[in-house]
Amino acid sequence: MMTVLIVEDNALNLRLLEALLVADGYHVVSATSGRECVERVRSARPDLIFMDLQLPDADGLDLTRDLKVDAETRHIPVVAVTARSVGGDEESARAAGCDDYLPKPVSRSALRACLQRLVSAQVPPSPGIA
Repeated sequence: MMTVLIVEDNALNLRLLEALLVADGYHVVSATSGRECVERVRSARPDLIFMDLQLPDADGLDLTRDLKVDAETRHIPVVAVTARSVGGDEESARAAGCDDYLPKPVSRSALRACLQRLVSAQVPPSPGIA
């Protein structure tokens, strides 16, 4: 079972993303701050990270850059998740090392398409859910 880390400070957004991932068979751990993110990455060793770009104590792009220069974590795919939707955000996220980009609110179909792009061989589709 794949472990996914959700880094999100908004409780509603966190619960939504967690529910979607758990329903599709993922093990989910979460962090609500940059400091917790670093702790969870070290303790949970996630296979994938969904990274909010605006956290109360850190910038998600800075966290991503830090993860991507660390030999122990650079292999972990990071998906930028943001409500900012300002022109250039996706390009900034990719330049920081994010492997994909999802605008909020995250839909089930967008989430599944993202997962398919990143881990298609390891993601069993859930029957009857679209």
